[in-house]
Amino acid sequence: MPINAEQLRTLVVQPVLAALDLSAPDVAENLIMGTAAHESHLGDYIKQVGGGPAMGIFQMEPATLNDCYVNYLDYPGRAELKAKVDGFLAAQPALSDGTPDKAGQLASNLAYATAMCRIRYYRAPAAMPADANDVNALAAYWKQYYNTPLGAGTVEQFVADYNRYLG
Repeated sequence: MPINAEQLRTLVVQPVLAALDLSAPDVAENLIMGTAAHESHLGDYIKQVGGGPAMGIFQMEPATLNDCYVNYLDYPGRAELKAKVDGFLAAQPALSDGTPDKAGQLASNLAYATAMCRIRYYRAPAAMPADANDVNALAAYWKQYYNTPLGAGTVEQFVADYNRYLG
């Protein structure tokens, strides 16, 4: 059964975005909600269907998570933002090498998964759409910068899922 969209928006997405204090909160909020609506049907799936590596309501792959750290958050000058993101990590047993299981938290920790989804979009080279309510523009942005042009998802699917789960 899907997560209640209004509860996800008000209890998770809005507080996480406020804590991260990044630009374009209204557009980011609708883009993140649309991503959850499309990628997992608001939580119907927390592990990629078909056995793929994607995890959580945003279906982020561990490789993408790692890239967000290695090629963005770990850079000098971003320690404060990285600390904000890592502040959403829940206490849990570490991996065998002593590091936190960040990829596992994509599935088990809504706030952390939301923060990482926002970081994924924040890194995109183009500005987010100007109109937070333009679902077609949000879908095109998702396709280009989250699903990628080579990904299986389509703008039409995103729009349909956005309208179905958030409309």
